[in-house]
Amino acid sequence: MQNMSAWMQALGGFAIGVIAGFAVRHARLCTFGAIEDALMGGDSRRLRIFGLALGIAILGTQALVLGGVLDPALVTYTPAALPLVAILIGSVMFGIGMAMVGTCGFGSLVRLGTGDLRSLVVVLILGAAAYATLRGILAGFRIEFLESLSLPMPDGARADFASLSSQVLGIDISAGLAVIAGTALCWLALRDPRLRRAPRLLSAGIVLGLLIIAGWIVTTCVVDEFAGPAKPQSLTFVSTVGKALYAGLQSVTNFADFGVGSVFGVVAGSWFAAWRSAELRWEAFDDDHEMRRHLGGGVLMGVGGILAGGCTIGQGLTAGSMLALSAPLAIGGMIVGARLGIAILVDGSPRHIIQRRWASLLGKSDPAE
Repeated sequence: MQNMSAWMQALGGFAIGVIAGFAVRHARLCTFGAIEDALMGGDSRRLRIFGLALGIAILGTQALVLGGVLDPALVTYTPAALPLVAILIGSVMFGIGMAMVGTCGFGSLVRLGTGDLRSLVVVLILGAAAYATLRGILAGFRIEFLESLSLPMPDGARADFASLSSQVLGIDISAGLAVIAGTALCWLALRDPRLRRAPRLLSAGIVLGLLIIAGWIVTTCVVDEFAGPAKPQSLTFVSTVGKALYAGLQSVTNFADFGVGSVFGVVAGSWFAAWRSAELRWEAFDDDHEMRRHLGGGVLMGVGGILAGGCTIGQGLTAGSMLALSAPLAIGGMIVGARLGIAILVDGSPRHIIQRRWASLLGKSDPAE
């Protein structure tokens, strides 16, 4: 008989996803849009909102850890060895894919809820590529080659800042580290007077941070002790999209998963927000060029997200709330990849970009000269 606690977790994931989808759609919040605003327009407001969400998530999650509710040793983001190569390659791939699609995996689910059929294609391709990398044809290469190039932590420490700093210094500074990091991130967001006058953005950031904490609570407390050790998780939207696709193709019992529930919840929450504001409309590809771009972006996000260990939400907020070493590395790689992707979209193919740069070095106005 299917474990009832797994279905309860799926229901909790669905509820959390509904709130996340509604809040983000209502506030017009997007991780790629936030990165693009900061890189191309010099506007860091939406990026600060994600910083606010991360600050709240750190404070709440580390309170769970210090209170003995959440065990970092059971979390996948804090392994004994950091798969550095896989994270760096995967995060750049994911960033380029984001630029090609115009949003991340989470954003694609939000768009799908509003009737965007382009996002339906992206979600299907992303899910298939993610599952192929997670457990399918690409899993062997990922595990045996890329993830084998890992950086082991010293003396059994975990790959998170709290564990590593405590190991190096010989004292436990996790509480102080969490308070400083969480408070600083919240202060950097709230000190901007423009954001204090933007209640929709502020509320979305606060809600996202609280939902990360809620995810940890649901997957830690709603467990069957006889079914084996709990595997705490929270919001992430790459592997979970792949699992949701697999569940739909295989068996209804595979839907009994927190992450799968959250995927469907985000679509439902976004749909409700769009319906409430009379913004539901069908949208499709304008031409074959746009479709090819979205297909390529979906593949890059699916493969890259698994290699990186998560998406902008999974690594940026969920792993970040655990103070995982992978979080800043992955987010940094995604920002670099997003900038490369924007350059490719604006300037043309990589070959054309190289030709233009080479021509400029030679002092030519035209690469064909």
